[in-house]
Amino acid sequence: MTAPSEAESVEDYFARIAAAAGDDGRLPVAVEEMPGWDIYPYEIEGLRLKPVQPPADEEPPRRGELAADCWCADGFGDTDDRLVWSNARWRLTFSVDTGLPVMLMLMPLAHHDLPSLPGDLAAEMGQLVVAVSDAVEHVPSVGRVQLAKYGDGGAHLHLFFLGRPARMLQFRGSPLIDWEENLPRVPLDVLRTNARVVAERMVVHVGGTTGALGR
Repeated sequence: MTAPSEAESVEDYFARIAAAAGDDGRLPVAVEEMPGWDIYPYEIEGLRLKPVQPPADEEPPRRGELAADCWCADGFGDTDDRLVWSNARWRLTFSVDTGLPVMLMLMPLAHHDLPSLPGDLAAEMGQLVVAVSDAVEHVPSVGRVQLAKYGDGGAHLHLFFLGRPARMLQFRGSPLIDWEENLPRVPLDVLRTNARVVAERMVVHVGGTTGALGR
């Protein structure tokens, strides 16, 4: 199905941005928006946006656009020490390099992207999003869970679950990922213990099996 003829092109979209930019191609910082929030992590003085670049000729290829070229084609090993939980169709892993109490990634075992996810997996994904979110918020040092989906680098569907530290109010909202990159790394033994909380709660509520960290 093609877009209606009156749908705006990306060139028209960019032209509106360029018209709002200064002579140097930079947009003014909208200080009344996110930079004005009490949770914004940077000082506003001296802050400026990079010049906006025009649209590229095409979207760059991602890793694994074809199933045969995806890293998942080699399967998933049982020795993965980052595996938190899995069932016959999904796996949940944790990051070993993060400044947050918990950073998890959920993905299907079969090669799918979000727009092409079959209905049965889509329905199960919704249930798992609820279950993982509940499990993350049961980690003692987590106040809230945030969910992210990017997909610009890899074509295999992967959802991120970020555990926002409890009572750290500066870390609320979308600036959390900016803070994460600058926070000291959480020790691996702490990450494993926190992930075990998630693993055990997942098994209780949705079945499946824990990874090595949960045994």
